[in-house]
Formats: sequence, structure tokens, C-alpha cells
Amino acid sequence: MLSHFGTTGFGSLGRTLAHLGLLFAGVVLAAGSALADETCQSPYMPKLSGQEDYVYVWTLGIEGMGDGSDKLVTVGANPARPDYGKVVASASVGGRHEAHHGGFTDDRRHLWVGGLDTSHIFVFDVATDPAKPRLVKTIDDFPEATGGVVGPHGYYALPGRMLIPALSNAKDLGGKTALVEYSNEGEYIRTIWMPEEAPYGYDARVNATLNRLLTSSFTGHANYMRKLPELMGDAEAMKRFGNEVVVWDFHARKPLQVLEIPGAPLEIRWALDPRHEYAFIEAALTGKLWGVFRKPDGSFEAVEVADIGPPEAQPLLAVDISISSDDKFLFVDTFMDGKVRVFDIENPRAPKLIYERKIGAQVNMVSQSWDGKRIYFTSSLLANWDGVGGNDEQFLRAFTWDGKALSPTFDIDFRAEKLGRPHLMRFGQLGFWAGRDAAGASVAALP
Repeated sequence: MLSHFGTTGFGSLGRTLAHLGLLFAGVVLAAGSALADETCQSPYMPKLSGQEDYVYVWTLGIEGMGDGSDKLVTVGANPARPDYGKVVASASVGGRHEAHHGGFTDDRRHLWVGGLDTSHIFVFDVATDPAKPRLVKTIDDFPEATGGVVGPHGYYALPGRMLIPALSNAKDLGGKTALVEYSNEGEYIRTIWMPEEAPYGYDARVNATLNRLLTSSFTGHANYMRKLPELMGDAEAMKRFGNEVVVWDFHARKPLQVLEIPGAPLEIRWALDPRHEYAFIEAALTGKLWGVFRKPDGSFEAVEVADIGPPEAQPLLAVDISISSDDKFLFVDTFMDGKVRVFDIENPRAPKLIYERKIGAQVNMVSQSWDGKRIYFTSSLLANWDGVGGNDEQFLRAFTWDGKALSPTFDIDFRAEKLGRPHLMRFGQLGFWAGRDAAGASVAALP
């Protein structure tokens, strides 16, 4: 099914921002391997240059392990430093909130991370001392401030503000949800409910050159907080997953199309070359890789382009994906078998599986450096979904990638370190703020 809401022209502001987007993309592509950063970030953020020094890991607490609280863990990632492959710091937020995703503000001075259960959002200052992020603000009234939205999921930097796609609502804890915007200072701005034809939410990603926002869909609090075997055995509950991706006019925040992608389409990754007008999305429950392609008339179509693992083995729960900066490779993790599969996507309508490797008993998140040489994996999906295969190992594992195979570099056992369940990763660097202080003002001065 393809639903159209009509189209909207860019206008002068749109053309200006599109031009800036093209300029940014051109700079990034020209810089090539001189840069190092996660590839799957907002185009409105500054990039790191050179080797990342740290990986920040947003980690779920485990009752009886350490302090039992969710925490932001800093891990050394620079092989030239003595703290390489070691835990550098840990900052607890107090309590367990179902730690999940997070993202930097557009000035990269703060890292926002959130909890899917309590809907609390925690803001860390990562600029004053990149080795030891410090909690500077907690937003604990998200449902009340947003008109009943719960489960803040993604944190996507926009100019001066944070775009937060959520998963659920306070009325029935089902899948009807919204996009929410906050200022960088943590002040609520507005709530945009998802369209009736596609009420679920999950990821939100902008293509600035096209003035298009894509949003995907998962399920509500009543489902994602259940134990996985119990949920998958409940036929009625399994009907309450999203099957849609919405195409928006980004500037107007106006839905234009609803594309049908069955089986919980989750992570969205736009191609990074501005000439490549497509994105990839994995469907978790069906194990299918989809492409969303811009057509000559400006509308979009969703096309199933590849299987993620054997069809007879589904659901393997395809989870995180990561695209290389040259749009040549797509890394796809499957939680249930703990594998990463690498697809050659130079022909985006016919990706080819070129490599697969078992990372662990379970694997969820994957992040790669901008030069594509360093790949990081973490193990945790949701507290009640981890360990369904009998082995609930929890790790951060680092590898190098030479275009053909992964080679392990370091491995941190988060259980042995009494830290918890590692989930989202973001990169940090010691020298990033050198020379930027004049523009930075008071980093920790959030109200």
C-alpha cells in the first residue's frame, strides 16, 4: 500500500538548507579517510577528525551487579593511549530506566541518553572532560510535558534542538506515538503525533539535500517491556507491531507518504553521497532488507532488496545496521544468532552478501569509524529480551575491517566489570574542543 499526502515545495529556506547539505556532504566526501566518526549521525553535527579516543557506551543496569544502575561507560579506543581497550570512567544515573538510545546535540557538547521504561532523559556534558562525561540535567517529566508521549527512543540533532522519535503513549501503552522536539537547553518545544495511517514510531532520519525525513515503526511499551518468549507466543500482541515507514516534508514536518514494509522496519540509513537518493531499512521480524528509493517524480518507493539470513530461520531479529561512508558496505546485526552480515551495496537494488561472522551469543548495536577501519559491537537489546538463547553474555567487542574481513582488537566483558548490559555507542575525542572554547560558552550551564 502506498498512501500520498501530497507534496510541498522547498521554498527559499529549503533551497538554502539543501545547498548547505550538499556543501557539507561534499566536504565530507572530499575529506575521505582523514575523518573518523560514526557514519550514522545527523548531518547537522560537527565531525571528529582522526582517531577516536573514546567510545561512550550507554549501559542498562542489572540488579545485584555493581550499583545496579544504568550508566554511561567511557572506554578507551585509541591504540596509542595507555587506556586502550579499558574502562576509563563510569557515570551512573541512579536506578534502572531501560537504557537504550542516545545522541549528541548539534554542537556536540552534550550527549542525550534515555530510558524506554521510565521515559527519563539524561543529559551528559562530554565537552568539559571528554574522558569523564558528567550528568548535568535530567528530564523526568517527558510524558507530562509532551501531552502523553512515553518511551523516548532516538535522539537526532537538529540545529539548536533535539528531535526525539518515541515508541508509545501514556494512555494505553500501545504503539500510537509521536515525534517530540526539545531545545538544546532541555526545554520542551512541540509534539507531532504520527499520522493515523501509521501510528507507530522508532527511528527518524533526515536527508537535508532532499528535505525529506523518514520515520520507521516498532511497538509500544506494553510489548517491548514483556519477556521475549512470552511476547512471541502471544499471537494478538504480535499483531501490534508497525509495518510502515513515513516520508515527511522535513521543514514542514508534514507527512507525505506511507510506505508499507511488513515486520517492524527499524533502523534507517540514508546513503551518504548526495547523488544517492535512497535509504536502507531492515525489517526485524521478517529478516528482509529494504531500500527506499526516490522516483523521478519526487515520490518514494519501498523495495525488498535482500534476505538477512536464511528465510527458514526467521525471526533472527535483524537489529542495528551501519552504512560505510562511501556507500559500499552495509553491516547488519541479527540478535538471535549473534551474527553480523556485511552486504556490498554498490548496486543498492541488489545487495550482495559478502561476509558474515558470529560476534557473540547475541549482538545488537554496531558502530563504525568514518574511514570504515574500526567496527564496534555491543550485545544488549532490551533487558527482558537478552539471553533468550540461554547465554546472556554482555560485551563491547572491537574489530578492524579491511574490506574483506573483521579482525578482533579488544573485548570488554561488561559482566566481569560489573557494569551491566551495554547498548548504544558514540565516539569521543580528547582534543576535539581545543580552539573551540570561545564559541562554546558555558558547557555545563543547562537550567
